[in-house]
Amino acid sequence: MVCSQAIRQGLMHWLVKRVKSRGFDANKLYASEVLAILLQNSDEIRRVLGDLNGVDILLQSLAVYKRRDPASSEEIELMENMFDCLCLSLMQPSNRGKFLDGEGPQLMILMLKEKKHSFSAALKVLDHAMANVEGTANCTKFVDVFGLRTVFPLFMKTPKKKVRRNTSKREHEEHISSIVASLFRNLTGAHRQRLVNKFLENDFEKIDRLMELHENYHQKIVLADRDIEIERRRLGNQVDADKEDDFYLRRLDAGLFTLQRIDYIIAEVTVHGDAGGRQRVYKLLSQHGDNIRTVKKVLREYADNVGDAETDKSVIRDAERHRVADLLSQM
Repeated sequence: MVCSQAIRQGLMHWLVKRVKSRGFDANKLYASEVLAILLQNSDEIRRVLGDLNGVDILLQSLAVYKRRDPASSEEIELMENMFDCLCLSLMQPSNRGKFLDGEGPQLMILMLKEKKHSFSAALKVLDHAMANVEGTANCTKFVDVFGLRTVFPLFMKTPKKKVRRNTSKREHEEHISSIVASLFRNLTGAHRQRLVNKFLENDFEKIDRLMELHENYHQKIVLADRDIEIERRRLGNQVDADKEDDFYLRRLDAGLFTLQRIDYIIAEVTVHGDAGGRQRVYKLLSQHGDNIRTVKKVLREYADNVGDAETDKSVIRDAERHRVADLLSQM
């Protein structure tokens, strides 16, 4: 109701106009806060933002932070609000194309290179822009503008806290693994081969890092599963479907979400890489008393739980399940 009124009464047009204004002032900060709230729960508001050229306006407003930091705590809040608005707008598929047309991938890559206050927010935006099938064009552009050169150093080594600012190490690794997984899902032809080759170069150093991440997050889930099993035994017959869902959400929060992306990348490298890459994966798993069945188990669970029939598009959900099943059959 509020969202519909915001559209009919011209509030959205006014908010976008205020965000577009040059420099910093309190009204611009308040406008960014209200806009972020409206965008959180309404596909209609996200669509209207795109129709008002809002995605391009947000990109232009954020471009001033690619080589300089905000001058005050209030301006930091403004910048973060605008990044939140951009991420929320990208939940509307039609806005992904507007992000591409506004050279969003290039701007985010520049921000990653400069390592200013906008660094972690730019990484989060790329994660949103490249996710799912709607992110295909942005994934292709990302490779075309040499984004692999920028993202893989961040994959190989998590930046120091000074660079990440308020973003935790786990959040950084989640965004990086999600971006690489999205690239594997969406790229084809020569673009995909460039991605695969990254994992095969320099004596498989990126596979070594990938398996290090797998082991780290696998151990987090082992500990979470141990705690859940204790609770399961204590509750006995009281464990119903809702409680099982709660257990799964707790495992996702403990690191399962990131582990699923990491293991998806492992599957892609194992299936589409060369024999040397596959052997490196098997060898590193064996060194930890593990084998490829652990990776398969994580991916099967992911396929079983991906999406929700009531809230997600069934075509997209089924396509993802088919993709994972195809990978599993080839591993």
